[in-house]
Amino acid sequence: MPGNGSSLTRLRIALTVFFALDGFVFAGWVVRIPAIKAQTGASASALGLALLGVSAGAVITMTLTGRLCRRYGNHQVTVVCAVLLSLSVALPPLTHSALALGLVLLLFGAAYGGINVAFNSAAVELVAALRRPVMPSFHAAFSLGGMVGAGLGGLVAGALSPTRHLLLLTLVGLLVTAAVGPTLLRHEPPAPPERDAPTEGAPRRLDGRTRALVIVFGLIAGCTAYGEGALADWGALHLEQDLHASAGAAAVGYSCFALAMTVGRLSGTTLLERLGQTRTVVAGGTTAAAGMLLGALAPSFWAALLGYAITGIGLANLFPVAVERAGALAGPDGVATASTLGYGGMLLGPPAIGFMADWFSLPAALTSVAVLAAVAAAVGALVGASARRTAGG
Repeated sequence: MPGNGSSLTRLRIALTVFFALDGFVFAGWVVRIPAIKAQTGASASALGLALLGVSAGAVITMTLTGRLCRRYGNHQVTVVCAVLLSLSVALPPLTHSALALGLVLLLFGAAYGGINVAFNSAAVELVAALRRPVMPSFHAAFSLGGMVGAGLGGLVAGALSPTRHLLLLTLVGLLVTAAVGPTLLRHEPPAPPERDAPTEGAPRRLDGRTRALVIVFGLIAGCTAYGEGALADWGALHLEQDLHASAGAAAVGYSCFALAMTVGRLSGTTLLERLGQTRTVVAGGTTAAAGMLLGALAPSFWAALLGYAITGIGLANLFPVAVERAGALAGPDGVATASTLGYGGMLLGPPAIGFMADWFSLPAALTSVAVLAAVAAAVGALVGASARRTAGG
Protein backbone atom coordinates (compact mmCIF):
# COMPACT_ATOMS: atom_id res chain seq x y z
CA MET A 1 0.00 0.00 0.00
CA PRO A 2 1.39 3.46 -0.88
CA GLY A 3 2.92 5.42 1.96
CA ASN A 4 3.33 2.40 4.21
CA GLY A 5 6.98 1.64 3.41
CA SER A 6 8.47 4.06 5.93
CA SER A 7 6.00 2.93 8.60
CA LEU A 8 6.94 -0.72 8.10
CA THR A 9 10.62 0.20 8.21
CA ARG A 10 10.15 1.98 11.54
CA LEU A 11 8.28 -1.02 12.92
CA ARG A 12 11.03 -3.34 11.75
CA ILE A 13 13.71 -1.23 13.44
CA ALA A 14 11.71 -1.04 16.67
CA LEU A 15 11.13 -4.79 16.78
CA THR A 16 14.79 -5.44 16.02
CA VAL A 17 15.76 -3.26 18.98
CA PHE A 18 13.44 -5.19 21.31
CA PHE A 19 14.87 -8.53 20.13
CA ALA A 20 18.39 -7.21 20.80
CA LEU A 21 17.35 -5.81 24.21
CA ASP A 22 15.92 -9.19 25.22
CA GLY A 23 19.17 -10.97 24.40
CA PHE A 24 21.24 -8.24 26.07
CA VAL A 25 19.32 -8.30 29.36
CA PHE A 26 19.13 -12.10 29.57
CA ALA A 27 22.85 -12.55 28.88
CA GLY A 28 23.70 -9.88 31.45
CA TRP A 29 21.82 -11.86 34.08
CA VAL A 30 23.40 -15.18 33.07
CA VAL A 31 26.99 -13.98 33.51
CA ARG A 32 26.23 -12.95 37.11
CA ILE A 33 24.78 -16.30 38.18
CA PRO A 34 28.05 -17.40 39.90
CA ALA A 35 28.11 -14.20 41.97
CA ILE A 36 24.42 -14.59 42.88
CA LYS A 37 25.12 -18.18 43.95
CA ALA A 38 27.85 -17.01 46.30
CA GLN A 39 25.65 -14.24 47.66
CA THR A 40 22.74 -16.54 48.46
CA GLY A 41 24.98 -19.30 49.79
CA ALA A 42 23.03 -21.83 47.75
CA SER A 43 24.37 -25.27 47.03
CA ALA A 44 24.61 -26.42 43.42
CA SER A 45 21.37 -28.38 43.71
CA ALA A 46 19.54 -25.53 45.45
CA LEU A 47 20.72 -23.12 42.77
CA GLY A 48 19.53 -25.51 40.08
CA LEU A 49 16.08 -25.60 41.62
CA ALA A 50 16.03 -21.80 41.92
CA LEU A 51 17.02 -21.42 38.27
CA LEU A 52 14.02 -23.54 37.33
CA GLY A 53 12.03 -20.46 38.31
CA VAL A 54 13.07 -18.81 35.05
CA SER A 55 11.96 -21.84 33.06
CA ALA A 56 8.71 -22.30 34.94
CA GLY A 57 7.79 -18.63 34.68
CA ALA A 58 8.59 -18.56 30.97
CA VAL A 59 6.70 -21.73 30.04
CA ILE A 60 3.60 -20.79 32.06
CA THR A 61 3.52 -17.28 30.60
CA MET A 62 4.12 -18.42 27.03
CA THR A 63 0.93 -20.46 27.16
CA LEU A 64 -1.05 -17.39 28.29
CA THR A 65 0.56 -14.62 26.26
CA GLY A 66 -1.11 -15.66 23.02
CA ARG A 67 -4.49 -14.78 24.56
CA LEU A 68 -3.16 -11.47 25.88
CA CYS A 69 -1.81 -10.60 22.43
CA ARG A 70 -5.18 -11.33 20.82
CA ARG A 71 -6.98 -9.19 23.37
CA TYR A 72 -4.63 -6.24 23.79
CA GLY A 73 -2.35 -6.42 20.74
CA ASN A 74 1.17 -7.73 20.12
CA HIS A 75 2.75 -4.29 20.29
CA GLN A 76 1.20 -3.34 23.62
CA VAL A 77 2.14 -6.67 25.23
CA THR A 78 5.71 -6.36 23.89
CA VAL A 79 6.18 -2.96 25.54
CA VAL A 80 4.65 -4.02 28.87
CA CYS A 81 6.78 -7.17 28.99
CA ALA A 82 9.91 -5.17 28.14
CA VAL A 83 9.24 -2.95 31.18
CA LEU A 84 8.66 -6.00 33.40
CA LEU A 85 11.81 -7.70 32.08
CA SER A 86 13.88 -4.59 32.75
CA LEU A 87 12.55 -4.18 36.27
CA SER A 88 12.71 -7.84 37.26
CA VAL A 89 16.35 -8.33 36.24
CA ALA A 90 17.36 -6.07 39.15
CA LEU A 91 15.69 -8.34 41.73
CA PRO A 92 18.02 -11.41 41.97
CA PRO A 93 20.88 -9.54 43.72
CA LEU A 94 18.44 -8.41 46.40
CA THR A 95 17.78 -11.99 47.54
CA HIS A 96 19.71 -13.89 50.20
CA SER A 97 18.30 -17.41 49.93
CA ALA A 98 17.68 -19.93 47.18
CA LEU A 99 13.93 -19.81 47.87
CA ALA A 100 13.74 -16.03 47.49
CA LEU A 101 15.88 -16.23 44.35
CA GLY A 102 13.55 -18.82 42.83
CA LEU A 103 10.52 -16.63 43.53
CA VAL A 104 11.93 -13.52 41.86
CA LEU A 105 13.15 -15.62 38.94
CA LEU A 106 9.56 -16.72 38.40
CA LEU A 107 8.73 -13.07 37.65
CA PHE A 108 11.82 -12.63 35.50
CA GLY A 109 11.00 -15.81 33.56
CA ALA A 110 7.40 -14.71 33.10
CA ALA A 111 8.51 -11.41 31.56
CA TYR A 112 11.09 -13.22 29.40
CA GLY A 113 8.54 -15.74 28.12
CA GLY A 114 5.91 -13.07 27.54
CA ILE A 115 8.09 -10.76 25.49
CA ASN A 116 9.34 -13.66 23.37
CA VAL A 117 5.82 -14.62 22.33
CA ALA A 118 4.70 -11.00 21.87
CA PHE A 119 7.53 -9.74 19.69
CA ASN A 120 7.69 -12.95 17.68
CA SER A 121 3.95 -12.57 17.00
CA ALA A 122 4.49 -8.96 15.94
CA ALA A 123 7.40 -10.04 13.74
CA VAL A 124 5.25 -12.69 12.03
CA GLU A 125 2.73 -10.00 11.06
CA LEU A 126 5.47 -7.72 9.79
CA VAL A 127 7.08 -10.50 7.75
CA ALA A 128 3.73 -11.14 6.05
CA ALA A 129 3.25 -7.44 5.31
CA LEU A 130 6.78 -7.02 3.93
CA ARG A 131 6.43 -10.16 1.79
CA ARG A 132 10.06 -10.95 2.54
CA PRO A 133 11.42 -13.73 4.79
CA VAL A 134 13.15 -11.39 7.25
CA MET A 135 12.38 -13.39 10.40
CA PRO A 136 16.01 -14.58 10.81
CA SER A 137 17.20 -10.97 11.03
CA PHE A 138 15.19 -10.46 14.23
CA HIS A 139 16.70 -13.57 15.79
CA ALA A 140 20.14 -12.41 14.67
CA ALA A 141 19.52 -9.24 16.68
CA PHE A 142 18.70 -11.38 19.72
CA SER A 143 21.95 -13.30 19.25
CA LEU A 144 23.98 -10.11 18.82
CA GLY A 145 22.35 -8.59 21.89
CA GLY A 146 23.25 -11.70 23.86
CA MET A 147 26.87 -11.61 22.71
CA VAL A 148 27.18 -7.92 23.64
CA GLY A 149 25.46 -8.47 26.98
CA ALA A 150 27.69 -11.39 27.87
CA GLY A 151 30.83 -9.58 26.72
CA LEU A 152 30.11 -6.40 28.64
CA GLY A 153 28.99 -8.43 31.64
CA GLY A 154 32.30 -10.22 31.70
CA LEU A 155 34.19 -6.93 31.45
CA VAL A 156 32.36 -5.20 34.33
CA ALA A 157 32.07 -8.27 36.57
CA GLY A 158 35.29 -7.44 38.40
CA ALA A 159 34.45 -3.76 38.84
CA LEU A 160 30.72 -3.75 39.64
CA SER A 161 28.72 -5.71 42.18
CA PRO A 162 25.83 -7.80 40.82
CA THR A 163 23.41 -5.28 42.34
CA ARG A 164 24.92 -2.32 40.46
CA HIS A 165 25.44 -4.27 37.25
CA LEU A 166 21.87 -5.56 37.03
CA LEU A 167 20.48 -2.20 38.10
CA LEU A 168 22.32 -0.70 35.14
CA LEU A 169 20.63 -3.31 32.95
CA THR A 170 17.31 -2.11 34.36
CA LEU A 171 18.11 1.48 33.47
CA VAL A 172 19.26 0.54 29.97
CA GLY A 173 16.12 -1.55 29.43
CA LEU A 174 13.77 1.19 30.62
CA LEU A 175 15.53 3.87 28.56
CA VAL A 176 15.46 1.74 25.41
CA THR A 177 11.79 0.89 25.98
CA ALA A 178 10.94 4.56 26.52
CA ALA A 179 12.78 5.50 23.33
CA VAL A 180 11.49 2.75 21.04
CA GLY A 181 8.23 1.64 22.67
CA PRO A 182 6.17 4.61 21.39
CA THR A 183 6.90 3.52 17.83
CA LEU A 184 5.14 0.21 18.49
CA LEU A 185 2.29 1.84 20.43
CA ARG A 186 1.62 4.46 17.73
CA HIS A 187 1.38 2.00 14.86
CA GLU A 188 -1.31 -0.57 14.34
CA PRO A 189 0.01 -4.02 13.40
CA PRO A 190 0.25 -4.25 9.61
CA ALA A 191 -2.49 -6.20 7.86
CA PRO A 192 -0.96 -8.30 5.09
CA PRO A 193 -2.81 -8.76 1.77
CA GLU A 194 -3.40 -12.40 2.68
CA ARG A 195 -5.94 -11.28 5.29
CA ASP A 196 -8.03 -9.69 2.58
CA ALA A 197 -7.72 -12.69 0.26
CA PRO A 198 -6.86 -15.83 2.18
CA THR A 199 -4.81 -18.37 0.33
CA GLU A 200 -4.81 -22.12 0.52
CA GLY A 201 -2.70 -23.41 3.39
CA ALA A 202 -3.38 -20.33 5.56
CA PRO A 203 -6.77 -21.10 7.14
CA ARG A 204 -8.51 -18.52 9.26
CA ARG A 205 -9.69 -21.00 11.88
CA LEU A 206 -7.72 -23.64 13.70
CA ASP A 207 -8.87 -26.98 12.36
CA GLY A 208 -7.23 -30.26 13.36
CA ARG A 209 -4.70 -30.17 10.52
CA THR A 210 -3.63 -26.63 11.40
CA ARG A 211 -3.14 -27.52 15.07
CA ALA A 212 -1.10 -30.55 14.05
CA LEU A 213 1.11 -28.45 11.78
CA VAL A 214 1.68 -25.90 14.55
CA ILE A 215 2.81 -28.71 16.86
CA VAL A 216 5.09 -30.07 14.12
CA PHE A 217 6.76 -26.69 13.69
CA GLY A 218 7.04 -26.48 17.47
CA LEU A 219 8.86 -29.81 17.45
CA ILE A 220 11.30 -28.47 14.86
CA ALA A 221 11.90 -25.49 17.16
CA GLY A 222 12.39 -27.88 20.08
CA CYS A 223 14.96 -29.97 18.20
CA THR A 224 16.88 -26.78 17.42
CA ALA A 225 16.74 -25.40 20.95
CA TYR A 226 17.82 -28.78 22.35
CA GLY A 227 21.10 -28.34 20.49
CA GLU A 228 21.54 -24.77 21.70
CA GLY A 229 21.01 -25.75 25.33
CA ALA A 230 23.24 -28.80 25.07
CA LEU A 231 26.17 -26.91 23.56
CA ALA A 232 25.80 -24.00 25.97
CA ASP A 233 26.07 -26.28 29.01
CA TRP A 234 28.21 -29.18 27.78
CA GLY A 235 30.19 -27.99 24.77
CA ALA A 236 33.07 -26.49 26.73
CA LEU A 237 33.27 -29.46 29.09
CA HIS A 238 33.64 -31.85 26.15
CA LEU A 239 36.57 -29.85 24.79
CA GLU A 240 38.26 -29.67 28.19
CA GLN A 241 37.52 -33.16 29.49
CA ASP A 242 37.68 -35.29 26.35
CA LEU A 243 40.05 -33.31 24.11
CA HIS A 244 42.24 -31.94 26.94
CA ALA A 245 41.90 -28.27 25.99
CA SER A 246 42.67 -25.59 28.56
CA ALA A 247 39.75 -23.91 30.30
CA GLY A 248 40.26 -20.74 28.27
CA ALA A 249 40.45 -22.60 24.97
CA ALA A 250 37.40 -24.69 25.85
CA ALA A 251 35.38 -21.53 26.47
CA VAL A 252 36.01 -20.56 22.85
CA GLY A 253 33.89 -23.52 21.75
CA TYR A 254 30.51 -22.03 22.56
CA SER A 255 31.65 -18.64 21.26
CA CYS A 256 32.38 -20.23 17.89
CA PHE A 257 28.96 -21.86 17.90
CA ALA A 258 27.16 -18.63 18.88
CA LEU A 259 29.08 -16.51 16.37
CA ALA A 260 28.39 -18.98 13.56
CA MET A 261 24.69 -19.01 14.47
CA THR A 262 24.60 -15.21 14.39
CA VAL A 263 26.28 -15.12 10.97
CA GLY A 264 23.84 -17.76 9.73
CA ARG A 265 20.87 -15.70 10.89
CA LEU A 266 22.22 -12.50 9.35
CA SER A 267 22.32 -14.30 6.00
CA GLY A 268 19.03 -16.10 6.64
CA THR A 269 16.81 -13.79 4.60
CA THR A 270 18.95 -14.26 1.49
CA LEU A 271 19.02 -18.00 2.07
CA LEU A 272 15.24 -18.21 2.45
CA GLU A 273 14.68 -16.11 -0.67
CA ARG A 274 16.88 -18.44 -2.70
CA LEU A 275 15.96 -21.82 -1.23
CA GLY A 276 12.52 -21.37 0.32
CA GLN A 277 11.50 -22.52 3.79
CA THR A 278 11.44 -26.27 3.22
CA ARG A 279 14.88 -26.54 1.62
CA THR A 280 16.31 -24.14 4.21
CA VAL A 281 15.07 -26.39 7.04
CA VAL A 282 16.26 -29.57 5.33
CA ALA A 283 19.68 -28.11 4.45
CA GLY A 284 20.08 -26.56 7.90
CA GLY A 285 19.15 -29.71 9.79
CA THR A 286 21.41 -31.86 7.63
CA THR A 287 24.32 -29.42 8.01
CA ALA A 288 23.85 -29.26 11.78
CA ALA A 289 23.73 -33.06 12.04
CA ALA A 290 27.01 -33.41 10.13
CA GLY A 291 28.62 -30.61 12.13
CA MET A 292 27.65 -32.07 15.49
CA LEU A 293 28.90 -35.52 14.56
CA LEU A 294 32.24 -33.86 13.80
CA GLY A 295 32.11 -31.76 16.99
CA ALA A 296 31.27 -34.73 19.21
CA LEU A 297 33.48 -37.43 17.69
CA ALA A 298 36.49 -35.56 16.27
CA PRO A 299 39.78 -36.60 17.89
CA SER A 300 41.28 -33.08 17.85
CA PHE A 301 40.36 -29.74 19.40
CA TRP A 302 40.44 -27.77 16.15
CA ALA A 303 38.26 -30.27 14.30
CA ALA A 304 35.73 -30.13 17.15
CA LEU A 305 35.70 -26.32 16.97
CA LEU A 306 34.99 -26.56 13.25
CA GLY A 307 32.16 -28.96 14.02
CA TYR A 308 30.67 -26.54 16.55
CA ALA A 309 30.78 -23.73 13.99
CA ILE A 310 29.13 -25.88 11.30
CA THR A 311 26.44 -26.85 13.80
CA GLY A 312 25.75 -23.19 14.58
CA ILE A 313 25.37 -22.33 10.90
CA GLY A 314 23.05 -25.30 10.37
CA LEU A 315 20.79 -24.60 13.35
CA ALA A 316 20.71 -20.83 12.81
CA ASN A 317 17.50 -20.49 10.83
CA LEU A 318 15.49 -23.51 11.95
CA PHE A 319 13.94 -21.83 15.00
CA PRO A 320 13.03 -18.55 13.18
CA VAL A 321 11.42 -20.47 10.30
CA ALA A 322 9.49 -22.75 12.66
CA VAL A 323 8.13 -19.87 14.75
CA GLU A 324 7.25 -17.83 11.65
CA ARG A 325 5.36 -20.71 10.07
CA ALA A 326 3.48 -21.49 13.30
CA GLY A 327 2.55 -17.82 13.64
CA ALA A 328 1.42 -17.58 10.01
CA LEU A 329 -0.85 -20.57 10.57
CA ALA A 330 -2.31 -19.72 13.98
CA GLY A 331 -1.32 -16.17 14.96
CA PRO A 332 -0.09 -15.47 18.51
CA ASP A 333 -1.39 -18.85 19.71
CA GLY A 334 0.79 -20.56 17.12
CA VAL A 335 3.81 -18.55 18.20
CA ALA A 336 3.06 -19.40 21.84
CA THR A 337 2.83 -23.12 21.09
CA ALA A 338 6.01 -23.21 19.01
CA SER A 339 7.91 -21.08 21.54
CA THR A 340 6.80 -23.27 24.44
CA LEU A 341 7.88 -26.45 22.66
CA GLY A 342 11.12 -24.78 21.61
CA TYR A 343 11.89 -23.62 25.13
CA GLY A 344 11.02 -27.09 26.37
CA GLY A 345 13.71 -28.46 24.06
CA MET A 346 16.25 -26.07 25.52
CA LEU A 347 15.29 -27.19 29.03
CA LEU A 348 15.44 -30.87 28.09
CA GLY A 349 18.83 -30.72 26.39
CA PRO A 350 21.26 -30.16 29.28
CA PRO A 351 19.81 -32.74 31.72
CA ALA A 352 19.31 -35.30 28.94
CA ILE A 353 22.95 -34.90 27.90
CA GLY A 354 23.98 -35.34 31.53
CA PHE A 355 22.09 -38.60 31.96
CA MET A 356 23.37 -40.00 28.67
CA ALA A 357 26.91 -38.97 29.54
CA ASP A 358 26.65 -41.00 32.76
CA TRP A 359 25.23 -44.01 30.92
CA PHE A 360 27.59 -43.90 27.92
CA SER A 361 30.05 -41.01 27.49
CA LEU A 362 29.84 -37.27 26.86
CA PRO A 363 30.85 -37.53 23.17
CA ALA A 364 28.19 -40.20 22.63
CA ALA A 365 25.62 -38.05 24.46
CA LEU A 366 26.39 -35.04 22.27
CA THR A 367 25.57 -37.05 19.17
CA SER A 368 21.93 -36.78 20.26
CA VAL A 369 22.12 -33.17 19.03
CA ALA A 370 22.97 -34.52 15.58
CA VAL A 371 20.13 -37.04 15.77
CA LEU A 372 17.54 -34.37 16.60
CA ALA A 373 18.90 -32.03 13.93
CA ALA A 374 18.43 -34.85 11.42
CA VAL A 375 14.91 -35.38 12.77
CA ALA A 376 14.16 -31.68 12.20
CA ALA A 377 15.41 -31.98 8.61
CA ALA A 378 13.30 -35.09 8.01
CA VAL A 379 10.18 -33.51 9.50
CA GLY A 380 10.73 -30.38 7.41
CA ALA A 381 11.02 -32.48 4.26
CA LEU A 382 7.82 -34.41 5.09
CA VAL A 383 5.86 -31.21 5.78
CA GLY A 384 7.10 -29.71 2.52
CA ALA A 385 6.15 -32.82 0.55
CA SER A 386 2.71 -32.85 2.18
CA ALA A 387 2.17 -29.18 1.32
CA ARG A 388 3.12 -29.83 -2.31
CA ARG A 389 0.70 -32.75 -2.54
CA THR A 390 -2.08 -30.64 -1.02
CA ALA A 391 -1.40 -27.81 -3.47
CA GLY A 392 -1.33 -30.26 -6.36
CA GLY A 393 -4.63 -31.81 -5.25
